[in-house]
Amino acid sequence: MDTQNPSAPPRAQSAPADNPARSRHHTGGVIHENTRHTTRFVVIGNHLTQHKELSLLAIGLGCHIQSLPTGTPADIKSLASRFKEGTTRIAAALRELETHGYLRRERVRTATGRIITRTISCNQPGHRREPADTGCPTPPRTTHRPEPRPRKALPAVPQPTQAAATALRQQATDLLTGLRRHDPRLLLSATDTAHLTPGVIAWLEREVTPTTVRHALTTDLPDAPLRRPAALLAHRLTAQLPPPPPYRTPAGPPPPPRHRLRNCDGCDHAFRAPETETRCGNCRTTDPGRL
Repeated sequence: MDTQNPSAPPRAQSAPADNPARSRHHTGGVIHENTRHTTRFVVIGNHLTQHKELSLLAIGLGCHIQSLPTGTPADIKSLASRFKEGTTRIAAALRELETHGYLRRERVRTATGRIITRTISCNQPGHRREPADTGCPTPPRTTHRPEPRPRKALPAVPQPTQAAATALRQQATDLLTGLRRHDPRLLLSATDTAHLTPGVIAWLEREVTPTTVRHALTTDLPDAPLRRPAALLAHRLTAQLPPPPPYRTPAGPPPPPRHRLRNCDGCDHAFRAPETETRCGNCRTTDPGRL
């Protein structure tokens, strides 16, 4: 008579078809202890959190951006100040999100004419909708252009010590207008030339030749494009202004006037005297009537 072994384990039951049997060496996976959120939460799709092509940094950055309130800065500099990954890695992650449609960056013009970059977060790529209000709505297109910014004033230049002669002023103007022949970047407007002319006259008054002034203004110019050539020339005219010429002792009294030769009415000898005198000195001494 067969006797059952009460210590033998019962026969293992087969697993259902829709739940394959786990490996006997399975150590367990993640276990969720979830509590339902009622405030301060965001719904993020598994297509982002479990994306097979995005890096872990891009997935985390995408989740972070989707959780930001509308209008929060999401540029590289702002994100780098929040996270320690650095601008290079953050920029690469943003490009990943753009490639897969989770992010879109557009340059728009505000009502004041300023160009800004608008970051648009897409929680479902391929389902494009109108972006939420970010406080900077795109203004309607108009035909007028924004007013130009006011022109920054040029630095002051040295002023002449006395009223310059017309010839000296023309010489300074010709010198400035001819600078473009030495460097095309030094093409000056009429307003800039009028502003710089007194500074050049101040140099010429110090007995500096036009060639020396031209050399001081055109030597060792930077290789980069000159945004404000007149400002650079004004700075050089002021910073490199030479000292006044050395003091010269004024000359003595002018020599007496030299009268022309005339013949004496008494002795017919030639002598020099004013036209009021008709006799030489000897004749005036011997003729008492002339004394």
